[in-house]
Amino acid sequence: RDRPRLVDLEAQLVELEVAENLERSAATATHTKRRDLGDRIRVAATKRAEFEASASFLGEQKTRVEARHAEISTQLEANDEEREGSSGRLNRVGLILAALAQLRELLQARLDSLEQEVGRLREQRTQISAEVRLAADRLELLRGERTAIEKRAAEIRELAASGDITETERRFKLDSLREMLRNELSAGLDEAMAVPEPQVGEADTPASRVRELESDLRRMGPINPLAMQEYEPLKERHDFVAEQLQDVRNGRRELNKVIAAVDAEIVEVFSSAFTDVAENFEQIFSTLFPGGEGRLKLTDPNQMLEAGIELEARPSGKNVRKLSLLSGGERSLTALAFLFAIFRSRPSPFYVLDEVEAALDDINLHRFLDLVSEFRQEAQLVIVSHQKRTMEVADVLYGVSMAPAGSSRVLSEKVSS
Repeated sequence: RDRPRLVDLEAQLVELEVAENLERSAATATHTKRRDLGDRIRVAATKRAEFEASASFLGEQKTRVEARHAEISTQLEANDEEREGSSGRLNRVGLILAALAQLRELLQARLDSLEQEVGRLREQRTQISAEVRLAADRLELLRGERTAIEKRAAEIRELAASGDITETERRFKLDSLREMLRNELSAGLDEAMAVPEPQVGEADTPASRVRELESDLRRMGPINPLAMQEYEPLKERHDFVAEQLQDVRNGRRELNKVIAAVDAEIVEVFSSAFTDVAENFEQIFSTLFPGGEGRLKLTDPNQMLEAGIELEARPSGKNVRKLSLLSGGERSLTALAFLFAIFRSRPSPFYVLDEVEAALDDINLHRFLDLVSEFRQEAQLVIVSHQKRTMEVADVLYGVSMAPAGSSRVLSEKVSS
């Protein structure tokens, strides 16, 4: 007579365990949706393991119930007097087995849905990684082109300097020749080239003509017979240097075009980033300083490559805008607003903060922790802190401890939510 009660108790226990597993799985799935892309993939994989464990547990429970069902059937065959009461219990056990089978089908359907979600998230992460690699490759290619252009420009400048030196030497030699003709022969270059060949006159003898020529040679002084031969290579060198100089000028024009294009792209990227950061800064500042106003502006909007960035902050109830007139805690909180504005404008998977809330009082620390709680839905934050309240809102605590006469070791503690 106690065995039918035992069967009822075991069936009720199975129903309670199944309901508890379903409630725990639903709560875990709801909490998982609030995490970012990387956490969702890992949690989905974990939930898959939990669902498989639950399915295995249900299989074991089903086996136990089937064994109990066989035992009850044997007892019913042996005891005809209790057959009518046991028939009702057998029907109940059959209903429980049917419910367990249906629940197992639901768990399998949920497991398949999670596998599809994990596949979609992995495809999205692969696509984002591919886009990041393409952007990095393009940036590396532009850097390589810029380096090659700068190297070519340096080579051209060296050639231009060498050409200038050669041109100076050539001009110096020509000036020396003209000076010699002018000082020693009192003639110009054209006059010297236009002098006809000497002819022996009827009144002159060859000896007298020789004396006259020797006198002319003495007046002319030493003459370089290789002057024309030296002039030709100098002229070729001059023409080559002039051609190289023109190449340098063309290369400089092309380089200026590339620099202008790069500057335009930098201005466009910086303008977009500055606009996003300025909008997020105003929003986050009004959150950290209720009723206050904060904004970012450029010192010279028309020269964005050379302009500086000014930060104006006016907490509620204060008629000041410069950071130097704020208290230490207000300056720290304003700096945190600017930092988190950058985080929100150009997000990253995780952030590391080191003692950023050390100068904050209780009220400002509470606002900072609210901001951290808001960002923890978007990314992972690693905060180095000695503040107790900051540690209380953390999911996991890490510390370093060292026992007397021992070595230091890292401790970790997962904070229950």
